[in-house]
Amino acid sequence: MRTVRALWGASHPGPALVVTALSLALGLAAGLEPWRVVVLVAAVLFGQLSIGISNDAIDRERDRAVGRRDKPLVRDEVSNRTAWTAAIGSVVVALALSVPLGWGMLLAHVITIGAGWAYNVGLKGTAASIVPFVVSFGLFPSLATLSAPEPELAAPFATLAGAALGSAVHLTNVLPDLDDDRATGIRGLPHRLGATASVLVAVAGVVVAALAVVVGGGADGVLPWLFFAAVVALAVAVVVRMRLRGPDRTGFRLVMAAALLLAVQLVVTAGVLAA
Repeated sequence: MRTVRALWGASHPGPALVVTALSLALGLAAGLEPWRVVVLVAAVLFGQLSIGISNDAIDRERDRAVGRRDKPLVRDEVSNRTAWTAAIGSVVVALALSVPLGWGMLLAHVITIGAGWAYNVGLKGTAASIVPFVVSFGLFPSLATLSAPEPELAAPFATLAGAALGSAVHLTNVLPDLDDDRATGIRGLPHRLGATASVLVAVAGVVVAALAVVVGGGADGVLPWLFFAAVVALAVAVVVRMRLRGPDRTGFRLVMAAALLLAVQLVVTAGVLAA
């Protein structure tokens, strides 16, 4: 059980659970049968576990160098070999679960997971560090629509919303680690932009995502605009929080909350997720 707990801690469980919850909401919004929703959620969860664990396995020595004692691998609670076995095993399970949902969903999931691994392996230290997030989050709504009996890509507005949110997620997630990253030779896009510009771009991404959902999803009545207002309020809260406290994890959590809120809106206004 100690090894399982350590692997769970190394998987970035918070973001993994949020992304998994997003897949549940999107599956419901796409009108999938219950069994398809269950398989979709399980596939996405294992895909996220593989990305999170591989990230910590790759960064183990970097994290050790900057004293990241919050990391199970840095505390030597699990070996690198075990971590890599778990990461690769999770990929296999994620893709095996994707097969019953169709070849289109399988291919989309391969690209989504591949983008996450590409970030971990090297893109995180380049000016293109945002690209894996744009690709994976942009394609993410299509995991649900491609899991339907008659598979199709998600509507363009959903793809735009996902890509914009992915940008915001990346920019806010990295901010608390800017100094540690620079000390270990990592210079991704947020490091080049700086904290202030990264926050502003992230907030713009959240607002673009909210506009895409409220307009593309069909703003029929007051409820969609209430969701829009709530998401914009979260975007403003990101700016306020960062100015008052500096870069910390709260800004990232607020962006993830906005993503969940937009997913709930898609469920409430279901029927428009597919192209």
